[in-house]
Amino acid sequence: MMEYIGATGVPITFNNVPIFDDIDFHFILSFAIDADPSANPQNGKFSPYWEPSLTPESVAAIKAQHPNVKALASLSGWSLDNIVLRWRNPPNPNLWISNAFSTLQDLVVKYHLDGIDVDYENFPRHGSNFAFCIGELITLLKNQSVISVATIAPYYSTVLPYLELFHGYGKVIDFVNYQFYTDKVTTAEAYLKRFEVRAKEFGRGKLLPSYEVNGRGIQGDAFFEALSLLDENGFDVNGVMIFSADASLSNDFHFETKSQQFLLNSTTS
Repeated sequence: MMEYIGATGVPITFNNVPIFDDIDFHFILSFAIDADPSANPQNGKFSPYWEPSLTPESVAAIKAQHPNVKALASLSGWSLDNIVLRWRNPPNPNLWISNAFSTLQDLVVKYHLDGIDVDYENFPRHGSNFAFCIGELITLLKNQSVISVATIAPYYSTVLPYLELFHGYGKVIDFVNYQFYTDKVTTAEAYLKRFEVRAKEFGRGKLLPSYEVNGRGIQGDAFFEALSLLDENGFDVNGVMIFSADASLSNDFHFETKSQQFLLNSTTS
């Protein structure tokens, strides 16, 4: 179970979210950004911009209470205070990697994190060194035992740079949190077809179905119809990604609860 949390400025705590003890539950803190508060690029020097209520102490507490919980920092996201964030090709990739490794290592220690999620969403039109920089960063973080989990979060217009990353460094990427809600499908049958397309690109084993609460794409119980269709068509539903806990405060975490119930039932059947 993957759950983005802390991106929208809504006061929220980990304790708000229902956590089933038999599910590997990954909170994805949103976001760590290599920019200053005015969104000026910082060449790989990451700072936390998630909801301040998600403190280091609260991360440690929820992990102590639920040993099945892990915490990840998601990198970048779409914007910072309405300023759109972009991947900017560092002129010295090795310096960017060094800065990123150092600052993320500090965040991991301070916030008791287990990994990172990569969510850059805007890229240069004519090529980038994104795959090299991120792939080498993840490899270094894992080789130095700084993190144990790494995920990526492409969507329809960022498939190409993430495919380059995945094909070059797939061995160090654990899950693909593809943002299916950006594909604008609203029925279970259409969702299945889009999942089949992305599974051919990113492989079946690491790709997770995803849902945006009160958002784009498939909504309501049609999502669970889609999960059942995936199951019936030979896909092992290894998990679910939800964006986000912030939005789920208003519906008493219906989708988190039902998703975990589905996962438990599908693994025991």
